[in-house]
Amino acid sequence: NPGKSCCIYILKIPIILKLSLLITDFLHRYLLCEVCVSDQKNLLLLDDRSIYNAAKAAVSRVHGDYGFALTSIGFSVKYLNAHTGIVFLRCRKSHYRLIWSALPFITSLENRGQRVPCFLNCLHVGGTIRTCQNFLVRYNTQQLHRMLLLCQSEEERSEIRKAVLSCTLMKDTNVDYEESEEED
Repeated sequence: NPGKSCCIYILKIPIILKLSLLITDFLHRYLLCEVCVSDQKNLLLLDDRSIYNAAKAAVSRVHGDYGFALTSIGFSVKYLNAHTGIVFLRCRKSHYRLIWSALPFITSLENRGQRVPCFLNCLHVGGTIRTCQNFLVRYNTQQLHRMLLLCQSEEERSEIRKAVLSCTLMKDTNVDYEESEEED
């Protein structure tokens, strides 16, 4: 139990320790990144392993063996959407700044023998995936509003308005993504 205490006797002097201090809980940070490429078709070539290897190589180049060793434990790519280029990187809270500072040095990703020139734009750093998802919804809504100002015709404006209205978190998540595409 985290609330219990224990008493240890060292040289007949009682030392009271909280058990919660003995149990180490590793906190994590999630980096919400956007993979920016010149040709959107190249996003489909990416996978989580290529992003993982590129991030580890960038940390090694920028921070050396020490930074590589610190970030090698607990670092992973939790989510990659190859259609939108959104990536969730997970790392330990104590070392997230090492990975964050190495992201601008990623200039290309290599997968299946093909090199894709790109860069990673860190949009948000959060303590949970949920906070990153909520930020992503707000960010996408802002981007759609910006696109609305740049529209030339009324038809384009109506399509973007429809996209803005559909950009909400719904409580009923039983709707399949494929079913919603068929309705459009």
